[in-house]
Amino acid sequence: MYYLGIDLGGTNIAAGVVDESCKIIARAERKTVVPCKPEGLVDDLAATALEALSSAGLTLKNIPWVGIGCPGTVNRDTGVVEFSNNLYLHHFHLKELLEKKLGAEVVIENDANAAAYGEYHAGALKGAKNGIAITLGTGVGGGIIIDGKIYSGSNFAGGELGHTVIVHNGRPCNCGRKGCWEAYASATGLIVSTKEHMLEQPGDKTSPLWALSNGDINQVTGRTAFDAMRAGDPLAKEIVDSYIAQLVCGLANCINIFQPDILCIGGGISNERDNLLNPVRALLKTQVYSIHSTKQTQICRAALGNDAGIIGAALLGK
Repeated sequence: MYYLGIDLGGTNIAAGVVDESCKIIARAERKTVVPCKPEGLVDDLAATALEALSSAGLTLKNIPWVGIGCPGTVNRDTGVVEFSNNLYLHHFHLKELLEKKLGAEVVIENDANAAAYGEYHAGALKGAKNGIAITLGTGVGGGIIIDGKIYSGSNFAGGELGHTVIVHNGRPCNCGRKGCWEAYASATGLIVSTKEHMLEQPGDKTSPLWALSNGDINQVTGRTAFDAMRAGDPLAKEIVDSYIAQLVCGLANCINIFQPDILCIGGGISNERDNLLNPVRALLKTQVYSIHSTKQTQICRAALGNDAGIIGAALLGK
């Protein structure tokens, strides 16, 4: 049996054909057009799915369903994306439109939930009864697994951990609130923070922060501060320390509420590995309410990387 999963992100659409061992045997990818026009988005999703199937030597007849992970409030029962701030989607009938386009069954879920489901079946959360997967990408995705099942609340909007506030009346978030965890702990948030610090303390334009950006603040990426810190830039160290403190604030909230067996961190920033995880673990020890408990939440890096969303989406119909 083969399955097809699509990870619809704010930057890319990634599709993959997954086998019974949860391995991706073929894939396809294209850029996400934002803001998205419904017809154009459906066309791009269908084309990416068919390209992945073709690469595997398969057709839609060889798979039981097409699974999609999409950011935002995704009503799995109705197949409607009720709200996705990063894709500017409102009451988007994704399941209905894509089923008409492909002539195949479509199952949809929030993208972070799909990624957590992938990690639960084949990655860092495998074997956990209760687990949380946090994805640090364009936004902050949160996927919650309770007793082996995706938790999405009574209205499919549960698990939006990135939209819990960590700074009252703080930085504006695309969701409409101010001070959301996502506005600080996402890769986008880190880029904003890096630029803010560089403008507030311009200093020597030959410093690693500026050199890595080729003297152009618009070239700052989510890696700039970490790379400059390793090059000995004291301002970059300040930026990274502040970022980790903001990340840990949200992580401690997640642990205090859910007390999962395992919490894994994925997304591009997780590629920093121990440069991120070691200080995160150390700081969490001073902030979680359960510090005196005999059992502590295991903090680790997500195992599947960008494949988690594809694998989880592919298995949604099971």
